[in-house]
Amino acid sequence: MMKYAGELEAELIAIRRDLHSHPELLYDVARTSGKVAALLESWGIEVRRNVGRHFGMGVTGTLRGTAGSGPVILLRADMDALPISELNELDYKSRNPGVMHACGHDAHTAMLLGAARTLAAFRHQLSGTVIFVFQPAEEGASRSPLDGRLLSGGRDMIEDGILEGVDQCYGLHVMPELAVGTLGIHPRYAMAASSHFTVKFRGTAGHHSAPHEAVDAIQMAARFVAEANGLMANGINPSEAAVLAFGTLRAGTAINVIAEHSELTGTFRAFSKSTVSRITEGLKRHAAAIAEAYGGSSSLELREGIAVVNDAFAVQQMLAAARKVLGDEQAYLLEQPSLAGEDFGWYLDQVPGAFAFIGCGNAGQGITHALHQPLFNIDEAVLVHGARVLVRLAAQDF
Repeated sequence: MMKYAGELEAELIAIRRDLHSHPELLYDVARTSGKVAALLESWGIEVRRNVGRHFGMGVTGTLRGTAGSGPVILLRADMDALPISELNELDYKSRNPGVMHACGHDAHTAMLLGAARTLAAFRHQLSGTVIFVFQPAEEGASRSPLDGRLLSGGRDMIEDGILEGVDQCYGLHVMPELAVGTLGIHPRYAMAASSHFTVKFRGTAGHHSAPHEAVDAIQMAARFVAEANGLMANGINPSEAAVLAFGTLRAGTAINVIAEHSELTGTFRAFSKSTVSRITEGLKRHAAAIAEAYGGSSSLELREGIAVVNDAFAVQQMLAAARKVLGDEQAYLLEQPSLAGEDFGWYLDQVPGAFAFIGCGNAGQGITHALHQPLFNIDEAVLVHGARVLVRLAAQDF
């Protein structure tokens, strides 16, 4: 199986470059999901299209081994890109202005397709069942047309039942800080719960010459920034890792008019569910109190995050698979969890599994730019490495 996966290198590079040239955002992944589904079907894998109770843009493939009974293992890749203008000068540079695969999801999809093709070719040696999940909207969330909730692709597909009967689930993420040919995994907490919020204040517009007749939405926003920072400094256990930052502030229409509306957006990140809940309730409480104090009104909209928490047994499975592929010294435990977020946490909240970082950096080739940067790129040798690790996990061949 490992030799076969290696022989797919040129094909995986071609798939990755095609996806890189045609990036798509959030749930608008019709081209990507269609390509994925067609390839899976061509390899004799049972395909389900339009997966997701709310948006229906995911793809799953089910492969049933014929070598006997065994566990049901889910392998997941994400398909969506980012609203970033690519600065790389490549033959396969993004053709969609302002959209780029700056987080490596094109590589994740290619790696999982490589694993799917390999396992399909050797299904007679496979015990149990493998479910290949190709997920939209990992990078953000959209409002559900069914109930108005802000949902990422992971939650949408999980609510459509993709975890039913699954025994273990695994995911890989490329990481330029790690050299190609290596893999790192956290023993417990891998990534934080990343929650996004929007706070809106409404006051009363007025002329600067008569501030007493108006309610200033900018002052309410400024007060909220101070109160939120105070909440993080004084309301959260200092021994816990947690951070809150603002991203945008929009308010006002003219230099001499008191603003009627203001809107702030930001994120906060923490690891424990209780801390996430404490921050959420604190933001709601401060927004409401500020609006009341000024005589205005407020609203808070939140996309809840969840930490990526690895299972101890699954971590050892991941390490064993990676060491078989990369070498004993090339796969290791990471010490510090990341405050970045990943919606694979929703999978791990229901099914034991593990999420690991696979190296894609190569300083000699100048491949050192971080994720979410317009010059981000990968050493494409990672595609075969990742496919082989996923094959080992699915085949339980350690």
